Amino acid sequence: PQHQPDQASCIKAHALKMNESTKPFLSETPKVETKADLKTVGFDARFPNTNQTKACWQNYVDFHKCLKIKGATYAPCKQFLTAYLSLCPNQWVEQWDEQREKGVFPHKDL
Repeated sequence: PQHQPDQASCIKAHALKMNESTKPFLSETPKVETKADLKTVGFDARFPNTNQTKACWQNYVDFHKCLKIKGATYAPCKQFLTAYLSLCPNQWVEQWDEQREKGVFPHKDL
C-alpha cells in the first residue's frame, strides 16, 4: 500500500505553494507539530450538513473576496483561510489558484 501523507504534511505542503496574498496570514498560523495540534474548523451554521463541499468552496471564495476588498493586512480574512485549508482538498485549491491566475475562475467576483 502507498503511504498516505498526514493532514499536517498536506497543510505544510500547501502553505509552501500559497501565493503572496496568503503569506501574511500563514506567518501568524501556529506551527503544527503533532496530530494533537491539528484543529478542525468550527461549526458554520450556513452549512449544517455533513457534506462540506459547499463550505469548502464558499470559504475559498470568501477568503479571496476579503483579500480583494480589505487587503492582505485585514486580519479577519484569516478565518476564511483557516476554514478552506481545513475543508478543501489540496488538489482543488491548486486548481482554483491556477484558474484565478489565468482569469478563468468560475466565480464572477474573483
